[in-house]
Amino acid sequence: MLVSCRRLLTTLLQAQKWPFQPSRNMRLVQFQAPHLMGPHLGLESGNGGGVINLNAFDPTLPKTMMEFLEQGEATLSVARRALAAQLPVLPRSEVTFLAPVTRPDKVVCVGMNYVDHCKEQNVPVPKEPIIFSKFASSIVGPYDEVILPPESQEVDWEVELAVVIGKKGKRIKATDAMAHVAGFTVAHDVSARDWQMRRNGKQWLLGKTFDTFCPLGPALVTKDSIAGRAQRHLYSWWYQGSTHSRQHDPHNLKICCRVNGEVVQSSNTNQMVFKTEELIAWVSQFVTLYPGDVILTGTPPGVGVFRKPPVFLKKGDEVQCEIEELGIIINKVV
Repeated sequence: MLVSCRRLLTTLLQAQKWPFQPSRNMRLVQFQAPHLMGPHLGLESGNGGGVINLNAFDPTLPKTMMEFLEQGEATLSVARRALAAQLPVLPRSEVTFLAPVTRPDKVVCVGMNYVDHCKEQNVPVPKEPIIFSKFASSIVGPYDEVILPPESQEVDWEVELAVVIGKKGKRIKATDAMAHVAGFTVAHDVSARDWQMRRNGKQWLLGKTFDTFCPLGPALVTKDSIAGRAQRHLYSWWYQGSTHSRQHDPHNLKICCRVNGEVVQSSNTNQMVFKTEELIAWVSQFVTLYPGDVILTGTPPGVGVFRKPPVFLKKGDEVQCEIEELGIIINKVV
């Protein structure tokens, strides 16, 4: 009977052109190379792979992600054609990865947005999103150094899922929110806890926005490229060995942070209190969201300040922030 059910489901899915067909991931990057003038746009050829130069494929494409996103579907369709073509790949060792988005209009951040992070602090789960910001000048690339400012002795780590806005909007409904999302990337919300928690009237901004306190990358993974596990779990007995992709779900991804190789944060984005759609609806009540805007969606438990005794970053440390399907960023502390 079980075998018959499997065959029936397989037949139905094939006949109906099941919408979760596998597709090559769209991993947009900004990069530099010695033989190229200035920054270029590219496609990372798989998580951890080399780079396809989009500007060589079509010289009319913009060379910054901000302009690329502002042009919307027109530029995305060119990137899709490039993805489908057999194009030369620049070895990873020959390129310098920049943050996938630089100089956005705003970097919006969300505090206390993981259930397990609230438990870690023994505080109630927020009933409304807690919003703060970083300045765009804090953004650096996925492998750039994090500089310890002399003004702080309590610099901490925070791995976060970052949402990148692709379409302008104000007062966006939660049901329409994903239409305004270009994709997702990995963020490191570096935090000076002394300035966040005790100085500056306990307002969070200064403690969050020192230069180099927002590494991003390595790629902007488009929303339709993220194959979360919700659909696979629904029919887990059938998905074993299946070639069909899973439902796109950024809220079911493993997320972790390692300091000097030791795992300090390990959770899943399914622990988020407010998901991407709710956050976009909430924030867009107050401000207009523009293409390239970045939303950092909060961090899981395991940060240094709540350890006993507290642990903070020091010169020579290496921080690795990783999110399933999105990639890993590695930042040396100097």
